[in-house]
Amino acid sequence: MRVVFLTHNYPRWPGDLSGSFLATLATALVARGLEVRVVAPSDAGQGGEEEVDGVRVRRVRYASARGESLAYRGTMASALRAPGGWRALASLWRALRRAAREEVAAGADLVHAHWWVPAGLAAPAEVPLVVTIHGTDAALLRRSRLARRLARPVLHRARVVTAVSRELAGWVQTSTGRPITADHVHPMPVDTRAWPWTTGGGGAIVVARLTRQKRISLALETTAFLASCGHGLPLTVLGDGPERAALEHQTARLGIESFVRFAGAVPPGQVISHLATADVMFFPAQGEGFGLAAAEALMAGVPVVACWDGGGLLDVVPESGAGRLTLPSPEALSDATLDLLQDPDRLAAARLVGESWRARLSPAHVAELCEGWYREALGA
Repeated sequence: MRVVFLTHNYPRWPGDLSGSFLATLATALVARGLEVRVVAPSDAGQGGEEEVDGVRVRRVRYASARGESLAYRGTMASALRAPGGWRALASLWRALRRAAREEVAAGADLVHAHWWVPAGLAAPAEVPLVVTIHGTDAALLRRSRLARRLARPVLHRARVVTAVSRELAGWVQTSTGRPITADHVHPMPVDTRAWPWTTGGGGAIVVARLTRQKRISLALETTAFLASCGHGLPLTVLGDGPERAALEHQTARLGIESFVRFAGAVPPGQVISHLATADVMFFPAQGEGFGLAAAEALMAGVPVVACWDGGGLLDVVPESGAGRLTLPSPEALSDATLDLLQDPDRLAAARLVGESWRARLSPAHVAELCEGWYREALGA
């Protein structure tokens, strides 16, 4: 079986975070005997073809080197709100569609489009289509009438539509009328074979892009509230983003500079190193599509405190044992954190939950599920 991954986000070099889970999945599919070819955009003029771990990756040009800035940077949604954003997307769409049609003509059996926009839009009509909704594309459906209008024919034409969480599946059905059944809901893979289990002792951790939706300010307020009650819990913030300056200013205003460290965006290996000593993860985000960082914390044996309005986080974080779910206030988060840290069995419970997630998200298991979706799409 020959499968074309059509996407705007695929690793550009070893260790690149952009779409790294897709490379993990593609490699696992190759290990099952499938042939996988990737069609993705060029980045700043860096096009061409290469083979990585048995996967042929083709990067297509869609603008001048300076103009190729729509993919890989996590800025596509904001670009579509700017003048000319949809024109740039149309150029990317044409380039992806041309390349996808060439792959189909060369003998591809089906296209697996990751994100309905732009990949789903660019998928040729003459080949069976599988579309996976990853999060940002579902959020776009919720706020844009134009996006809903564009997505409906794509998602209704696709033979199989999958989503990485129940929350996202609900967003898609509400926005487009295309149902996504429970057997088509599953997160993307994570290779945890070299991950250690936490030993604790490092305090609290946040792993997130620093945006308002992630509500890192609430984690800072929680740290300040705990300190005011005599519980000095160090907090390490991993990640960067547009809210960083405001969050650093808030840290100074709250007088908790001695407790909080902003480490910025770090490579995946360093994230794992931080998780290996963490006592608890704060994940106060609102309306998450899935919450992969929370699952990664549990897969390192780190308990997680999250909020009831966390959306897809409710699929990940348990109410007791390995985690706590609470109201989005510093007082409630503090109470939940102290309750969790006072539980002598918390790390053992988190490890049990983490072992389950490790098995569920193993590349081999997710690849097996995907092959089943492909056979369904082909009517096999």
